[in-house]
Amino acid sequence: MKKICIITGSRAEYGILRPLIEEIKNDGSLELQLLVTGMHLSTEFNLTFQEIEKDGFPISEKIETLLSSDTPVGISKSMGLTIISFSEAYERLKPDLIVVLGDRFEIFSALVPALICGIPVAHIAGGEITQGAFDDALRHSITKMSQIHFTATEEYRKRVIQLGEHPSTVFNVGAPGIDAIQKTRFLTREGLKKELGIGFNKRNLLIVFHPATLEKKTASKDQFREILSVCDELKDTNMFFVKSNADTHGRIINAMIDEYVAVNSETTWAFTSLGHEKYLSLLRQVDGMIGNSSSGIVEAPSLKVGTINIGDRQKGRVRAQSVIDCEATKGAIRKGIKTLYSAAYQRKLRNVLNPYGKGNAAKSIKGIIKSYQLNNIVKKKFYDIKG
Repeated sequence: MKKICIITGSRAEYGILRPLIEEIKNDGSLELQLLVTGMHLSTEFNLTFQEIEKDGFPISEKIETLLSSDTPVGISKSMGLTIISFSEAYERLKPDLIVVLGDRFEIFSALVPALICGIPVAHIAGGEITQGAFDDALRHSITKMSQIHFTATEEYRKRVIQLGEHPSTVFNVGAPGIDAIQKTRFLTREGLKKELGIGFNKRNLLIVFHPATLEKKTASKDQFREILSVCDELKDTNMFFVKSNADTHGRIINAMIDEYVAVNSETTWAFTSLGHEKYLSLLRQVDGMIGNSSSGIVEAPSLKVGTINIGDRQKGRVRAQSVIDCEATKGAIRKGIKTLYSAAYQRKLRNVLNPYGKGNAAKSIKGIIKSYQLNNIVKKKFYDIKG
C-alpha cells in the first residue's frame, strides 16, 4: 500500500483538502497519513484540529510549530522549528508520497526536510500568482520541491511548466475547493442563527481581510481602516468578520476587528474560525464578500455570491467576471459596493462561470496518485520551453 501523507496547517486549507482526505481514507489500496500543524493546534485559532477529529479522520501526528508571535522574526523562528519537527516525523512515518496544498510558510518549511530526505511531493494549486504577499515566492519554491503538480486552471498549468516542470507531471484538475462546496450540507439562515448566534438584516456582508505581507507594516492597518470607515456608512446592513490567519501582522487586523465589533455589537459579529460547513453556509447567505481572501476569488463565484476584492494580495489570480477589483481606499470601496448592489451586476452574477471548474478534482487527484509510479521520480530534469 502506498503511504500518502497529507499535511494541513490552517482552517481554510483543511476545508479544501477534506474531499481528497476522504477519498484516500476510503481507498483500500492507499494508507492515509495525516499530519496536523500550525494554526490547527493553537488555542488562539480555536484548536481547529478538533474539527478534523470530528470529521472522523485519524490524525497520525500533531506537530506544534507555531510560536505566539506574528512578527517577521517570530514567523521565521516558527519556520525553523517546522523544519526540525517534520524531519523527525518523516523518519518515523516513512511516507511514500507527501501531498500539500497552496503556499503558506508552514507548508514550505515542512517540505524542506522532504527534499533532503528524498521523499516525493505532490503539490496542489501551483502556478498561481498573488503579487501582494510573500506566499507568491513560497508557492513557486514549493513547485520546484515537488514532483507531481495539480493545478486549478490551464493557465496555471502552463505557468508550472514555465517554471521548468515536465508537462507529463502537471495535471489541470480544477480547484478542490469546488469539490468542497458540492459536498457541503449547507445550513439555512435559521440554522446559522442558532449555531452562531447571529442576526440577518436587509443586507448582509462577509468581511475577510488578511495582511498583504509584502507591503510595509502599517499598510494592512491603513487599508483595513478604510474598509471599516465604509462599514460605518452602511445602513440596514449586518456584517460578519472572519479574523486573519497566522500571517505577519495578522494580530493587528484581529485587534481592529474586536474593537469595531465591540462598538457595533448590534450589527456585527466576529469569528476566529467558523469551520468549513458554517463558513460556506454563511458565504452562501450574504449579499457579498469584501476583503482579499482567496475564497472570494475561487469559491464565491460558484455560490453566485459577489466579491469585492481589495488591494494587491490576490493580484494576478485568474478570476471570474463577478469579482470586483478595487483599490484599498474609501472611495473605491464605496464604489465597489454600489456596483455590487446594482441591477446590472446582479444579472451578471446569476450567469457567471467559475474558471476554477465544476468539481471532481479530489477524485482526479486520487486516481493519478494511485496509478503514479513513485520510484525514481525525485531526481528530475529542468524542462526547457523551446522557441
